[in-house]
Amino acid sequence: MTTTINPAQLRDGQLTYLVAEDLKMAASLLYQAYYDDALLMAIFQADKPDYEKRLRAAIREELMAFWEAKQPMLGVFDGDSLIGVVCLTQPGKSFGPGKYWHWRLKMLLTAGYVSTMQLLEKERLIQEAVHGDDYHMLAFIAVSPRYQQQGWGDLLVRAAQSAIDDEPESRGIAVYVTQPQHLSLFEQHGYELVQELNVGDISGKLMFQSRSQLDEVSRAI
Repeated sequence: MTTTINPAQLRDGQLTYLVAEDLKMAASLLYQAYYDDALLMAIFQADKPDYEKRLRAAIREELMAFWEAKQPMLGVFDGDSLIGVVCLTQPGKSFGPGKYWHWRLKMLLTAGYVSTMQLLEKERLIQEAVHGDDYHMLAFIAVSPRYQQQGWGDLLVRAAQSAIDDEPESRGIAVYVTQPQHLSLFEQHGYELVQELNVGDISGKLMFQSRSQLDEVSRAI
């Protein structure tokens, strides 16, 4: 049985596409999840007093960019509380060194020149390693600390997998992993290592699940 995504689903305990009013909650959730991410700590200079401000601003701008470009952002709610979120970019859209100019401008103003260039360099390296941009990129995934170890992460990964059903040109989903708990989660779902990828001084694992692998996983569920 595969996970289906329907914008009309009830929000309580169900997957749904995020709406504009949800972005503030999503930004807060992602900030908690990625606050101690080694890569973001390096890019946004965690040793500086304005680290928290810059990280919050960067996450906010990323989510606004996702919203404006109509990229898939899926969440699960407990009542009015957002407890989990996953964000993807579609094939060939708004990912990589050619990222749209207004994102660059806003990020330059909030995160600074060096941080913005490092983010773009990360995306360039990923595109080179996966060869092209005809795939989905899983950019963010997070579960509220109160709801971890309850299967919500698995649900979000399956939701991301189902998002490519309507995109026949997508050859799969890529994800760049720098957090150990994320690595085990994606390995459990059949993602395979493409290569160890260094962004500056930080090493992460670039993982990929092809469309054929996704079909095999769906048949096995």
